[in-house]
Amino acid sequence: MLTLAHLIDALTGYTLAGGMQVITDAVIDSRLASPGALFVALPGERIDGHLFLDKAFERGAAVALVQEDVSGEFDVLDLRQPLTFERAASLQAPICLRVDDSLIALQTVARYWRAHLDVRVVGITGSVGKTTTKEIIAAVLGRRYRTLKSIGNLNNEIGLPISLLRLSEAHERAVLEMGFYTEGEIAFLCDLAQPQIGVITNVYPVHVERAGSFENIVRGKGELVEALPEAPEGVAILNADEPDVLSMASRTHARVVTYGLTSKAMLWASDVVGLGLNGIRFQLHYRNETLHLTVPMLGRHSVHTALRAAAVGLVEGLAWQEIVEGLQSPEAQSQLRLYAVSGPNESLFLDDSYNASPESTVAALNLLAEMVAQRRIAVLGDMLELGNYTAEGHRVVGVRAADVADVLVTVGELAHMIAAEARKRGMPEENILECGDRATAEEAMRKMIRKGDVVLVKGSRDLRLDYLVQVLEDHE
Repeated sequence: MLTLAHLIDALTGYTLAGGMQVITDAVIDSRLASPGALFVALPGERIDGHLFLDKAFERGAAVALVQEDVSGEFDVLDLRQPLTFERAASLQAPICLRVDDSLIALQTVARYWRAHLDVRVVGITGSVGKTTTKEIIAAVLGRRYRTLKSIGNLNNEIGLPISLLRLSEAHERAVLEMGFYTEGEIAFLCDLAQPQIGVITNVYPVHVERAGSFENIVRGKGELVEALPEAPEGVAILNADEPDVLSMASRTHARVVTYGLTSKAMLWASDVVGLGLNGIRFQLHYRNETLHLTVPMLGRHSVHTALRAAAVGLVEGLAWQEIVEGLQSPEAQSQLRLYAVSGPNESLFLDDSYNASPESTVAALNLLAEMVAQRRIAVLGDMLELGNYTAEGHRVVGVRAADVADVLVTVGELAHMIAAEARKRGMPEENILECGDRATAEEAMRKMIRKGDVVLVKGSRDLRLDYLVQVLEDHE
């Protein structure tokens, strides 16, 4: 287990005999502190973690990393000063470790701890589907190995180090999501995590406003495969259906394994059938073997997620039985971010309001198309941070909405482009409702919903369309 001695060694190079205080967890939110936790006090624009030291210690935190001078009913060890054995040996929890920069200290400790562990790390990046892929891969690897996965979407320069500090010597595998906004970011995360396996889901113009251009996104995502060790230890798992992903094979010295929907991929699927809320059915092909599978993932697009997880399982030596059990496990089913809930007048809501991009919204519309319903209603909000792809992205969604939905409700300023494109594609004017905000949409939908309707709700997180679902959900 990680101990106070490890923290001091990582930050000063001073080696202490004995394990000292065991660190059970790492958090940046004092409300999440638990007995034995490391609390990292980070300064922020709105909230300064240093103001919550007492709260963290009250909840049981044993050690805190701080970059400001603090005082209270706790011991303070200034790591900027020479350290003596006597001083270190006298420490008793709770303890504050004073450093120059608490974030850099967190990252330094994470890098140190990862280097001390004999664990194989799977790094995952891509524009869409990272978190779901992480969950399914962890479910598959968990059939044989003690596996840690990053919690939620802790995938940046703060979240990934926290995940690394939750590793112990008992873990055999770690599955970590890696987010991207700017070039160099994933390379930095790989420097911390040292992944041996890299999985690229896809590359789309998502968050292009921050990245600067689509080309920057492709280069940035590819930093994962560039960081992998040489074959046979390093393995890059690439989407053969995405040319920009497949081209990354030339950027790595790792072994390349491809997956996709045609036989040009090493691992591929055919005869994919969407079963609505009952999952998907498909044939899985690898070398001379063919498996007939049904898995509890929603939408035909989810077959790619299953293929990624199966590829990692094969690379890590799992038997087909273990891989299939992982894909069909309750852990795999719990990965769904789309929730089916009862709505008014015996309707059904598909709540996919977590976030939205053109690709994920089209995928959600494809699921709506699989549903048996009196009417299919698509409630679609703005898709943000698309940069130069904003207009085209909303038009693409409008095309598919016109094909799938009987009624289209748009929410927000940008989403009017979805409605405009649906009109151009022949959707009747009376079946299109444009709402400027969530409250307007709520009022209209209370009058609109009928028995047997299936309603898809999808939009960028800032619109908080999950509130729309909550107020309309049938709680009886």
